Amino acid sequence: MEKTDLLNHIKECYPNLSKGQKRLSNYIIENYDKAAFMTAGALGRTVGVSESTVVRFTYALGYKGYPKLQKHLQEIIKNRLTSVQRLNIMDGIEPDRIIDSVLKSDISNLNTTRSSLETDKVKQVAESIISARHIYIVGFRSCAPLAQFFSFYLRYILDNISLVSTESSDVFTQLLHVGNDDVVIGIAYPRYSSQTVKGIRFARSKGAKIITMTDNDLSPLYELADICLLTKNDINSFVDSYVAPLSLINALLTLIGSAKKQTLTDNFHTLEDLWQDNNIYGSKDERTE
Repeated sequence: MEKTDLLNHIKECYPNLSKGQKRLSNYIIENYDKAAFMTAGALGRTVGVSESTVVRFTYALGYKGYPKLQKHLQEIIKNRLTSVQRLNIMDGIEPDRIIDSVLKSDISNLNTTRSSLETDKVKQVAESIISARHIYIVGFRSCAPLAQFFSFYLRYILDNISLVSTESSDVFTQLLHVGNDDVVIGIAYPRYSSQTVKGIRFARSKGAKIITMTDNDLSPLYELADICLLTKNDINSFVDSYVAPLSLINALLTLIGSAKKQTLTDNFHTLEDLWQDNNIYGSKDERTE
């Protein structure tokens, strides 16, 4: 049932549920964006049933406990929530608590990513990037800055980088020349961009090695990947949390830079002279004024 839409599953189980469990079903189906962030006790009080009824409801759906149901609901609905629904998550919370909540959520995303990350996969990705004929980095909408950041720094090390993002041409045109010896990196988090998914599917059909960065195994990018790197990005507002994905990109860049240290050193020597000659960062005197 892991890849089943939970809301449809609840509807399928509905005829066999008790009266109280049916009330829970109705509430979740109609208010999934709120229910996903309630404790078992809070959900029971809201619907007017006991906490034990919530637990039995969880078992009736095939879960081993309420936290498992809640986690699955949160993961599935992240891509269903509209921006307005996400904005409403913070309704009624004082500004000081909002600041604390957002920072704690980002820290939690980092800690969860760090504890679950498979370092061997990260090293494999770094090696694949270094050995590829060409690297395409795909990221649209709110993930476009992640793709841009990744490609910006990779270009200091490698000369075979293409950024596939918001441009005048469509994603297929930008990936037209992808082949067997290329690596295509797709970055997508809820709400997953259809352009990224279609582009990665197209690149896979062309024989490219597919590396993806996304949030969980329910993501449309998960099954398309040869290697998938999962990072946590639990939502806390209308703003996407990309602290953990950005940290992973930093780790990859550092790994690749370390492996290509001499090339990177030579490139920076050349660039520093050019930056100074062309006043890219301003003169030393200007910076101190």
